[in-house]
Amino acid sequence: MRDVLGWSMPFRPDALPAELLDLLRRADALESCSEGFRSRFRVSSLGQRLFLHSAYPTSSEDAVFFGPDTYRYAALIENELPGLGPKRRIVDVGAGTGAGGIVAAKLCSGARLTLTDVNQAALRLARINAAFAGVEAELVEGEGLDRVDGPIDLILANPPYIMDEKGRAYRDGGNMHGARLSFDWALEAARRLAPGGHMVLYTGVSIIDGEDELRAALARDLPGLGCSLRYRELDPDVFGEELEKPPYRDVERIAAVAAVITRN
Repeated sequence: MRDVLGWSMPFRPDALPAELLDLLRRADALESCSEGFRSRFRVSSLGQRLFLHSAYPTSSEDAVFFGPDTYRYAALIENELPGLGPKRRIVDVGAGTGAGGIVAAKLCSGARLTLTDVNQAALRLARINAAFAGVEAELVEGEGLDRVDGPIDLILANPPYIMDEKGRAYRDGGNMHGARLSFDWALEAARRLAPGGHMVLYTGVSIIDGEDELRAALARDLPGLGCSLRYRELDPDVFGEELEKPPYRDVERIAAVAAVITRN
């Protein structure tokens, strides 16, 4: 079981109980390979919870990623939320597996949770993960907050931030050396937050000549939207292998960062 659903290893049909194999077939969760089958999904643990996500390698256009960023994102939410006060409406933008929103919902008893994503495959897994965690969630297919209505007092986001030459939605963060999507979502959140509301943003930034372009842009534009900013580095060096690729020829390092935006 660990090999098949935990490590994406190929397996023969007789390696699993017949009932489980039948369930995987009915869920369209298997693909054929020379050794027999391979699961299209993996199960990973986050604390005491389990989450379905795409199997390794995550190379398809609709892959649903779960990895080191997910763990840092969840830890950030767990660290920040107790100090942000009670929350009634939580929106996890670009939710992927739904991990961030589910963690937040468990910390904010009674809050209404909305999970958004442009990827139907992600919304399918987010729905399953929320149900398994015992969390009620509204699912919205769309970009950013476009299809989310009403006042919001907590917005969460872990946007893609890599300069991906293939333009894959779950990796590519756009221009600003990969920070454009993070910047756009932050400004959109600033405009939608209820008074006293917060956005918790986890992302990555390219550091060039010692400067963080995202931090400077947020510090410049958020005050005009009635918002304040707390910002810090969480990890100074992530995805170091990306630096060998042409889009990163001027980049010194990629840092994982946290931004907490407050609507004053």
